[in-house]
Amino acid sequence: MPRTARIKSEDSMYHIMIRSISELKLYKENSDKEKYLYLIQKYQYKFGFKIYSYCLMDNHGHLLIDANGADVSRIMHSINQCYAQYFNRKYKRHGHVFQDRFKSKIINDDKYLLALSAYIHNNPKDIEEYNHCVEKYEYSTLGIYLQLKKDRYNIVDSKYILQMFSPKIEKAKKSYKEFINKYKDVVTEKDVEFIEKNTEYRSERVILKRDATPENIVDFVSRYTKIDKRKIFIKYNREATNSKALCAFLMRRFCDFSHKEICKTIGNITQGRIASLCFRGFELIFSEDKYNKMLEEFLVM
Repeated sequence: MPRTARIKSEDSMYHIMIRSISELKLYKENSDKEKYLYLIQKYQYKFGFKIYSYCLMDNHGHLLIDANGADVSRIMHSINQCYAQYFNRKYKRHGHVFQDRFKSKIINDDKYLLALSAYIHNNPKDIEEYNHCVEKYEYSTLGIYLQLKKDRYNIVDSKYILQMFSPKIEKAKKSYKEFINKYKDVVTEKDVEFIEKNTEYRSERVILKRDATPENIVDFVSRYTKIDKRKIFIKYNREATNSKALCAFLMRRFCDFSHKEICKTIGNITQGRIASLCFRGFELIFSEDKYNKMLEEFLVM
């Protein structure tokens, strides 16, 4: 029986749930949860999506994602595929790690958004150690919301939901904690069940535009790096390697191109090489001072 097409909207927010196959713990050790958060960070840099909240339990996880103009299926496929490869290598096994496709539901109003937030952050309540202090659970964003811990991976935008409670951070924290405690046993899985509906939630969020053209990107990178743009299309031109990497990364992020589509644009290159170039471009922009203003300048050109 064919799968039902996933309902998607690049300017929507999603409740994502991931779960392991029945006989397997998705995260056997805390280091596995750390790896998953690292992969969220890695692909957040690449795709530019936002995370409003998460909770990683042993055999499943919840994410509240703002696609921010990207394709949520590409985001989750990238994260989950990398995690499955890591998991199978680490535990010397083969086969599936995740139970079918990830589940997703478009968030259609503020009421549902807040109910979902309460549900996600109260997930650890069934663990005896955290029943009366869910905010202390390490692999949830609630501690970040309440400023009890730092966002070590710098992946969470906690202000978006907190500002719904008060513009003043201390008051917002207090009100949000009261809200979470109040709805601890009220908001259930049924309230946030995964029923596919063709609905969208549009608010005052600013969505990252993904309508740049490859030509715009090549012209911009050529000017920025002072490399003749014709060299970017030459297969073995080492002088243009960084420029080619920056083009690949920007096409991935702002054109929402697949590796195959970037291959067709740049030409004379394999998909494996494009994947390497995308990662190199990502490292250049986020690690080297020479390129750290590049994204900002591209967005305002």
